[in-house]
Amino acid sequence: MLGGNPSGREAALGLPGRPQPWLPASLVLPFPLLSSPLLPDVVTDFDFSPFDQQLLATGSADEVVKVWRLLESGQDLSSSPHVTLGPEGSRVEVLLFHPTADGVLASAAGKTVKIWDVEQQQILTGTILSGRPLIGANPDRLGALALCPPERTPLRHSLPGLGSLQGSPSASAPFQVMEREVCLWDSRRLSSSLTSVTLDASPSSPPQSLLAQGPHLGVGWLSATHSALCSVHRCFLETWTQGAAQLPRLALDVTACEVMKVLQLSDSAIVPISYLVPRKSTHEFHKDLFPDCPGNIPAASAQAWWAGDNTQVRRRAELSPVAGMIWACPHSSPWCTGLQPAGNWLIHGVAFCQVGSSLSSPGSSLASPSSAAPSLSATSGFSSSPSQRSLQNILGPSSAFRHIEGAVLPRSTHITNLRGLSLTTPGECDGFCANRHRIAIPLLATGGQVAILELSRPGRLPDTPMPTIQNGAPISDLCWDPFDEQRLAIAGEDTKIRLWRVEPTGLQKQLLEPEVVLRGHTEKIYSIKFHPLAADVLASSSYDKSVRIWDVRTGRQELGLHGHTDQIFSLAWSPDGCCLATVSKDGKVRVYEPRISSLAPSQDGPGPKGGRGARVTWVCGGKYLLVSGFDSRSERQLSLHQVEALAAGPLATLGLDVSPSTLIPFYDVDTSVAFFTGKGDTRVFVYEVVPEAPFFLECNSFLSCDPHKGFHFLAKTACDVREVEIARALRLRQTSIEPVAFRVPRVKKEFFQDDLFPATQVWWEPALPATAWLKGANKQHQTISLQPQDMTSVSQMPKEAPSRKYLPSSIYLKEKSDEQKKEELLSAMVAKLGNRDDPLPQDSFEGVDEEDSVCGGSFTSEG
Repeated sequence: MLGGNPSGREAALGLPGRPQPWLPASLVLPFPLLSSPLLPDVVTDFDFSPFDQQLLATGSADEVVKVWRLLESGQDLSSSPHVTLGPEGSRVEVLLFHPTADGVLASAAGKTVKIWDVEQQQILTGTILSGRPLIGANPDRLGALALCPPERTPLRHSLPGLGSLQGSPSASAPFQVMEREVCLWDSRRLSSSLTSVTLDASPSSPPQSLLAQGPHLGVGWLSATHSALCSVHRCFLETWTQGAAQLPRLALDVTACEVMKVLQLSDSAIVPISYLVPRKSTHEFHKDLFPDCPGNIPAASAQAWWAGDNTQVRRRAELSPVAGMIWACPHSSPWCTGLQPAGNWLIHGVAFCQVGSSLSSPGSSLASPSSAAPSLSATSGFSSSPSQRSLQNILGPSSAFRHIEGAVLPRSTHITNLRGLSLTTPGECDGFCANRHRIAIPLLATGGQVAILELSRPGRLPDTPMPTIQNGAPISDLCWDPFDEQRLAIAGEDTKIRLWRVEPTGLQKQLLEPEVVLRGHTEKIYSIKFHPLAADVLASSSYDKSVRIWDVRTGRQELGLHGHTDQIFSLAWSPDGCCLATVSKDGKVRVYEPRISSLAPSQDGPGPKGGRGARVTWVCGGKYLLVSGFDSRSERQLSLHQVEALAAGPLATLGLDVSPSTLIPFYDVDTSVAFFTGKGDTRVFVYEVVPEAPFFLECNSFLSCDPHKGFHFLAKTACDVREVEIARALRLRQTSIEPVAFRVPRVKKEFFQDDLFPATQVWWEPALPATAWLKGANKQHQTISLQPQDMTSVSQMPKEAPSRKYLPSSIYLKEKSDEQKKEELLSAMVAKLGNRDDPLPQDSFEGVDEEDSVCGGSFTSEG
């Protein structure tokens, strides 16, 4: 169960009615903490006061009701509660503060319902029910008390205060066939319910939510005037729900049209789930979505309400951001005058960390996390004083590889037209194996046939049958020798391990006779693994519950490991080659030192609880074990174990999803990045593993449109460092094999990213022979740089002169003002047009002399 106070800044956590060995008391998140010295028994219910955000009432199996005053974060709680009520005579089942009267608290214990005056620490009234125990109690807005007995017994309604009965309370009860429902009742006619649906009720908000223990979340609409309960939204959550609480409307983000926020309590986190109504404009306040809600000033005292005062809470809190509703001084009950209130707190601006992806529906928008974090405080959704804490502290540590991108390489690199693939390999087998030159794929044909494909010859395979290896028995596992890339080890269901040699040019003909046959196991073989440092050393596990170590050069068993009591799921060599780790169906993780003791492991501890399969690999320099398996609910999970303290259990556990296939891990020792995927999956999970909390740093996953039959990672030398490619894998599909490159986005790819590509091991050369290792010698691989000769490392990149963010002050001093620029512009225009006082062109024209002009007149002729 989960509860929130009116501010929405704190939540109370507990499981009422169910004793939990890991939860002896109630948690108030964020701190302070009510621990077992303060609450000596199991907390069964609790409730915050609607008029004082710091008052919390708790009930427990010790039959006593306690009222606590919560202080500011960082201050120690009092060693005793402020008010103690009871004893009740039986364990307290339900607690609820009155919605209008101050200091009125209802409690239910066994068959008795009591209403307390907390100030006077006395009982106002009590009701004893006949028949079965009480399940729930809820005072309505006028002070009436709705009693809901279990199953199909009649609903009772008592009236300890005066006033008429109005409204329609809702109650939940199970059917006789174990179905769950929420019924809408008319308080004036309790003979039968008006309607029923899986919803919950709240007097201050139209949309309601019901979140039971499970993966479902249902949201509905309650209309008491029309006697209707309508379902609005239903979704599946990624984590199993232990409880939920709806935050008050004063904690909603009205600017984002957030109409409801629910806190989901999972196994390891408190997750905020937001419901958003899509609106075109979020710049204006939508009054239709956010009516006024009750304020924090009580309408009456406990004695006045008991005398018949049914006054409602008059002060209304407007949710509009323009109104800027701030409760500068929260109401403090008169019976708590000796304690200082928590101080000012702001309604708007409560910050919630957005986690994971979002799921949308036509009527609302839901945000839910992709995965839970190991810390409650990191995932509770609360962010206090962000200006005083860095972004790193708020969001937690992040991986430098979080933006890794997985991309399928061009089709010219694919191998297509695959036919007859075997899809029945055991769960302990990876499905196929590859080295940097060729691929080995089991076929569906009889006789345990294996196809050998050359990576240097991509393209379409011929339709005609191709040469294969005839193993002679169904294949249980296969792997390439890391130091002899032409030798392939195949484990068969006939208890034999056969080693085959492929020609350097590829498989040209059918292979019928193996190079070496290893005999010794008495049952079917699970898996085989070559030693990472010593040549010709092979480890195998079998149904006979033993692990045998072979010298394949001589074909003899050299060492045997015992102590397993059930099926061995996986085994893995340590990076230094001294130890061998196993995980088995009996729920144990074991570490052996084969050359020292073979009868018992040197370390063992609890592993995955699920018995469907598991894998183990060494990480962080061989100091930790990373185990992928299933929990008791068949959810796939990852767990990190410290090798030197396996008995203490896992340091961290991370749940992923629900799927029948076992996650196959691949760990890159150079970057500490781990890749996880299973046969038949469409997703590759990517995490950076670090030896400190939170241990798993999530990175971008690789998603494909169709499921793959297998996923195998190649050696580091196959990566294209010029494209900042940190890993390359082969993805086996139904009819093709396609390479997948995992790259880290970088801006200056022309430089060698030496921070991502440290010197890598020369894994293709053995560090020592088998005889030397069996005698106790140890040696490590040499290392080599992956930096091309024509590239400069980014650490040695010439430093550029820092560019000025602002121009020097001299530039600004020389810059002309707007008036100066205006005058210069006008002067230029005038200069171009000319002076208006200049004479016109025609004024400069000259005429003829007067004597040269012709005068008009009359002429007479003489003579």
